[in-house]
Formats: sequence, structure tokens, C-alpha cells
Amino acid sequence: MGYFAHSTAIIDQGATIGENTRIWHFSHIMGDCRIGDNCILGQNVMVGAGVILGNNVKVQNNVSVYTGVTCEDSVFIGPSVVFTNVINPRSAISRKNQFKTTLVKQGATIGANATIICGNEIGKYAFVGAGSVVTKPVLPYAIVVGNPAVQAGWMSEYGHRLDFDENGIAFCPESKEKYLLQDNLSVIKIEHDTR
Repeated sequence: MGYFAHSTAIIDQGATIGENTRIWHFSHIMGDCRIGDNCILGQNVMVGAGVILGNNVKVQNNVSVYTGVTCEDSVFIGPSVVFTNVINPRSAISRKNQFKTTLVKQGATIGANATIICGNEIGKYAFVGAGSVVTKPVLPYAIVVGNPAVQAGWMSEYGHRLDFDENGIAFCPESKEKYLLQDNLSVIKIEHDTR
């Protein structure tokens, strides 16, 4: 066993857990899920059957990651984030064959108490503000906030707001990486600047 699990954590048979992953108090890891290397799952985290978490994923306290959710490498999920997997749940009607998938792409951050409605994709390095309710796909590098979440800007891979000049160029103040805004619709990292 190359991972750590607190004595109060429950790991069901069939779960695959990577090297150096840490699973903390009162968490439940269900069978047939895959958790990558170097992940941290905080207190009272539930990972449902079939869920995939990539490498270096951090899931903070009190998060349930339900069946249908996939998080790529280096995703951050803040405390008490809510994922859903059915659009129209009813207690008396089983809709397990209608689960919708949610994909959280590499490096994305989901802030505390945000709600992610199933069937959407969170683009790579996107940033979902605390308390936001995501009801539609989020573009790569986009910052979204509110209920329903709307785009409020663009974010660098290091987590800094990007301020684009008249030529559509912005630099991350921490990494000095250079970004290009295309038609006010998409951002790409175009090079590393050493100035």
C-alpha cells in the first residue's frame, strides 16, 4: 500500500489509489474509482464508484464527488463543493441510468461552496469563484462567479487575473508567462517570458 489512509477512512474493495496519496478522517472511497498519485482528500470526503481523480488532485473537507465526475491532473476542489449527477432527481424514481458526466480539466480550481450542475465541462486552468453555481460549460482560463455563474475575466495558470493590453497580450505577474486573448473568446499561453 503506497498511500496513507486515516484509520477512520473507509476504502471499499476495487478502489485504485495511487502512490503518496493521503486520505483523511471519516472519508469514504467507493469501489471502482481511480485516484491518482500525490492526491490529498480532506476530512469527510466521499468518492463515488467510477469517479476518476488524476494526479495531484486536492479535495478539501466535506466534498462528495459523485459517480460521473472526472477530474484531470492538478485540480483543486474547495471545501463543501457540491457536484450533481442527475438533472431532475426525484426520491421515488430511480435515475441511475441517466447520470450525466462532469469533466474538470487539468489545473482548474473550484472555490468553496460552489455547486457544479452535472453535464458540464470546466476548462483547463479555469477558476470557479466561491459560492458560484455552474450551469453551463466554463472556458479554459476563465474566471466565473455568481448564481448562475457568469464569466468575470481570465486567469493565469498560477492563479492571477490576466489584464490584456490593446494587442490582446497579458503576462502573469508571478510566472511571467505570456498569454494571448483571441476574439475575446479564448486564451492561450503562447510563451514563457523571462523579463
